[in-house]
Amino acid sequence: MMLLWLPFLAGLLPLVAMLGAFWLGVAYEVLPSCIPFVDGCVSISATGRKPPGSFLFRATMLPESALLAAVWYFTALWLRSLHAGVRRSSILIILLSGVLGAVALAVYVTFLGSKEPIYEFMRRSGIYFAFLGQWLAQLFTVIALLRICRDRNEIRLKPFARTMLGICIAVLALGIVNLILKSVLDDPDAAENRIEWTAALLMQFYFFVLFVAWRRTGFRASVTTGVD
Repeated sequence: MMLLWLPFLAGLLPLVAMLGAFWLGVAYEVLPSCIPFVDGCVSISATGRKPPGSFLFRATMLPESALLAAVWYFTALWLRSLHAGVRRSSILIILLSGVLGAVALAVYVTFLGSKEPIYEFMRRSGIYFAFLGQWLAQLFTVIALLRICRDRNEIRLKPFARTMLGICIAVLALGIVNLILKSVLDDPDAAENRIEWTAALLMQFYFFVLFVAWRRTGFRASVTTGVD
């Protein structure tokens, strides 16, 4: 069922966009040849600014924003199907944060590379809210999943919940480290780039774990009508 593959695609597309655009940039000599996770030579945004990598980046990340909104909608349905007692506030936060992050990602990609001050503001605010929205949706999904494991003794889901929680904690720790480094280093760009790439990879890996969790529980969705 195609629906089941939504988290997998949500995790895969940004990897294709980031790594593919970076490889094209290096191949066409518009980006330095390096290992961004180690050297911090370029930011993720830099891979999507210059053609031909920018074409792949935009063509992949714009559909990703719509895909993310769908993933969080069906994740909310999945959690409610696992346990009807999941708090509505948690579901609402997952939906709002996920959709906010998806919209912010679309804004970021749309204005990526623009030089005008207002467009620069839209790009910067877009990427910050994209990261924040997706992280909050991931965190509250984990919180709901841990409660389900506790209330219903869902042993099969505990490894997934713990892995997803570990990812959320690691991303938060990286964000704190980034703030500290920006305040103490004269030139924090390389360190910030390394942290950005690492955090992005972790957040994409989260979706692969979610995909396996969906499969393990046999998640399905159907469309019905009242027509006989």
